[in-house]
Amino acid sequence: MKLILIDQDGVLADFEQSVKSIWQNRYGVPLPLSKDRKHFYLHQELPHHAESLNNIYAEPGFFENLPPISGAINALHELLDAGLDVRICTAPINAYRHCVSEKFAWVERHLGHEWIKRIILIKDKTWVRGDILIDDKSHITGSVQPTWVHYLYDQPYNRTIDKPRISWTNRASWDFLLA
Repeated sequence: MKLILIDQDGVLADFEQSVKSIWQNRYGVPLPLSKDRKHFYLHQELPHHAESLNNIYAEPGFFENLPPISGAINALHELLDAGLDVRICTAPINAYRHCVSEKFAWVERHLGHEWIKRIILIKDKTWVRGDILIDDKSHITGSVQPTWVHYLYDQPYNRTIDKPRISWTNRASWDFLLA
């Protein structure tokens, strides 16, 4: 049985859309983010706004209220129904106080209580054994050689990276997992 590891933020939950929405509501202007964004971390793309961005991520309710990425919830249920071992492999932010519990609450709300046991919360994903990791971060580094093959979840900031990619709205990109 294939073990599929799937990142949460940017793959299942729409992290960036929430940041943009909160920024617009808080400051009355759009987040000054280029359409040609090249960095995974928003604070690297907008270093002069790093403190404000970090404050958004650390506030109560941020992670729990992220909207699901289009097609993600149905795709996860379909993968599980096909007999795959599907795990959510997610890393908490350093300001973890609300993040950790809210990641669990998000999974329960959007996927159901039975998915709680499928969460792997870890800072170094290279320690997790699996066949495939689907993650929007272009380079996953850690202290051990991973056992999984990294597939990028397609996002504008990782499109210059030459790796196999998946998008929940493009069924052909992940249909091979069901075979």
